[in-house]
Amino acid sequence: MPAIEEMISTIEKLSVLELNELVKALETRFGVSAAAPVAVAAGGGAGAAAAEEKTAFDVNLKTVDAAKKINVIKVVREVTGLGLKEAKDLVDGAPKPIKTGISKAEADGIVAKFKDSGAEVEIK
Repeated sequence: MPAIEEMISTIEKLSVLELNELVKALETRFGVSAAAPVAVAAGGGAGAAAAEEKTAFDVNLKTVDAAKKINVIKVVREVTGLGLKEAKDLVDGAPKPIKTGISKAEADGIVAKFKDSGAEVEIK
């Protein structure tokens, strides 16, 4: 398997940004997702252990109260650092991910900020 070892060696030399671009290109080319599958076992077992070990979480914007849309855009800008147009586009395009691959504590903090803004968010 020298060809595989050579590919691994080449991948090891990539920067994080290059590796991210590679993953996206492979996902697009082959129509797959690089998200790790979560096993579900009856009565807990391995599926429960995998769920307990999760360290990266995603916060998704589900719905927005139209009357409080401006407040939601402000919170999106605060949380993500996006510009006004990008934050408005994200809010208008709900449901959409707000932040991905973050810690549980950061995800909980984001949910708390959105709680009074007029938006419904979820942690995955």
